[in-house]
Amino acid sequence: MPSLELIFLGTGTSQGVPVIGCDCEVCLSTDSRDKRTRTSVLVKTPELHFVIDTTPEFRIQCLREGVKRLDAALITHPHTDHVMGFDDMRRFCEMEDRKMPVFASAPTMEQLHSTFRYAFDHPQTWRNYLRLAPEVITGPFQLGETTVVPVNLPHGKINTTGYVFHRGGKKLLAYFTDCSGLPPEAVEAAGGVEVLIVDALRDTPHPTHMTFEQAYEAIAMVKPERSYLIHVCHDISHAAREGSLPSGCNLAYDGLKIRVGE
Repeated sequence: MPSLELIFLGTGTSQGVPVIGCDCEVCLSTDSRDKRTRTSVLVKTPELHFVIDTTPEFRIQCLREGVKRLDAALITHPHTDHVMGFDDMRRFCEMEDRKMPVFASAPTMEQLHSTFRYAFDHPQTWRNYLRLAPEVITGPFQLGETTVVPVNLPHGKINTTGYVFHRGGKKLLAYFTDCSGLPPEAVEAAGGVEVLIVDALRDTPHPTHMTFEQAYEAIAMVKPERSYLIHVCHDISHAAREGSLPSGCNLAYDGLKIRVGE
């Protein structure tokens, strides 16, 4: 088994693609790669399976991919499109009869506490309830044999937590969603990684997300072996864009599976 197997559960922006009430070419596309649920990934290692973010479609994503195991959740930030499937982790608590470890920065955990107060303030012993084991991120931490290095990424008025994953002394994966750029600390943390997954909203500027051109610049700074673009809006057609991407750069799509560290 490879060191990491990753499934892109969702690759779309906050409204998803197609967008409600939109008749643009991409929203009407019959290409399955243009059907983008909200952005999230499932990471499988030999020891643990964990998700990064729980989107509004989390239940649907898990059913689509046949997910039957979840050992932990990492949350990047508390915006609606990244957390509103949080309660659907209750099914994994039920199947495995245990609490669900949830890792997040202090500000993100505080907002999760506010939004899902029932699960934090009134913990249940019933098997089919959401039972949490909150872990506030204060620095690098372990998930099985994977070392996780958190980095702060600018996202408007808040910071998103990016994650860099190491196994066996190798820097395998960096996951940088929802950011308007990569600060030097993030570039250093991810430098030379095997796979970089990075925010790329559209071609025109946005105050809290990177454009495709900015994503290309970030990739050039990090110098990964491979890169994948996520959080893509309905301005971008998969078929039309994939042929113009830089070498080693890929446009991710829902359901795409990759192996890292073979």
